[in-house]
Amino acid sequence: MQTTRIGAIVLLALLVIACEDRGKANAQTSAAAPQVVHVPAPDTLRGLYVNRWAALGSKLKRLIEVAKKTEVNALVIDVKDDRGFVLYRSNVPLAREIGADTADGHWMSASKLRAVLDTMIANGIYPIARIVVAKDPLLARKRLELAIKRKSDLKPWLDKNGNPWLDPHQRAVWQYAADLAREAYDLGFSEVQFDYVRFPDERRLAAETVYPLSNGRPRAQVIRDQLGYMRRTLKPQGIRVTADVFGLTATDTTDMGIGQRWEMFVDQVDVVLPMVYPSHFARGTYRLRNPNAHPYKTIDNALKDAIARTKPVANAAKIIPWYQDFTLGAPHYYAAQVRAQKKAGYDNGFQSWILWNPKSNYTVAALEPRT
Repeated sequence: MQTTRIGAIVLLALLVIACEDRGKANAQTSAAAPQVVHVPAPDTLRGLYVNRWAALGSKLKRLIEVAKKTEVNALVIDVKDDRGFVLYRSNVPLAREIGADTADGHWMSASKLRAVLDTMIANGIYPIARIVVAKDPLLARKRLELAIKRKSDLKPWLDKNGNPWLDPHQRAVWQYAADLAREAYDLGFSEVQFDYVRFPDERRLAAETVYPLSNGRPRAQVIRDQLGYMRRTLKPQGIRVTADVFGLTATDTTDMGIGQRWEMFVDQVDVVLPMVYPSHFARGTYRLRNPNAHPYKTIDNALKDAIARTKPVANAAKIIPWYQDFTLGAPHYYAAQVRAQKKAGYDNGFQSWILWNPKSNYTVAALEPRT
């Protein structure tokens, strides 16, 4: 009897010790795990694009300093660029399988990514993950079944630069982007911005390609269906889904051959970002001999069209325009040209904007100081 009682006491003591050890281990694990913070989207968002090379190098630190001193309160960072390269070591199986996170031998370490995001959040800078969808030559070469096919031989169709594109009909293409988006959000990006949500913009595309999964759907319906799928997939986690689109989509009433027709996509995302770069509008658009030479008038016309096209659409997305801070043709773009675009937006009620420069070099003189 006494032996049994002693055994029970010893067993109970061992259980208590085990529970204490487990509690300590859990506490240590919790203390070691970084707490991810998702900051709410600012009512007025003013951002800069950060390409992958800029993010990996010292330029990102300089851009954070620019944001700390100016009106800029957001940075759009390449998480997957238009080569298919992922910014950091990914846990998404497909990214690992094709080497998207190690393809060029450079990637951001987990500790640096954590430091970057923590620094941005501490300084009131909204972190946005840019993820390119259909223009992904790395995945298109590794998984040929996902690439757009030629009618002639069912081999991958190649664009003018000799690169294959992913077929927007393929659900796996969008699932991959959604998986990367979910991972970016879990790491601490507060928003996901999808780019190249379209077909290639080459006129020969229709004559040269075939789409077994179209089921009679026009291109604009395909893009609408896929954006809707992305939103349904990511919305339950509270991820804000946004999409970049051609600037002329607010004016052109067709899908422009790329599957982007304003009324078909504007209610499928939380934010739509038309890339209204004056240099990208053809001569004669808006009766302007050279739209690039008239940044205010070009943006003014484009945004007025966006307002008119959006008004009849129920549950339409918020609109945040992209402006150009780069030179492509005459004239050279300086602070005055960037400010003219911003003013056109303000005059039409658009207080938010994001600036694009492909090399992530920005005209700081065009920015207002932080107040």
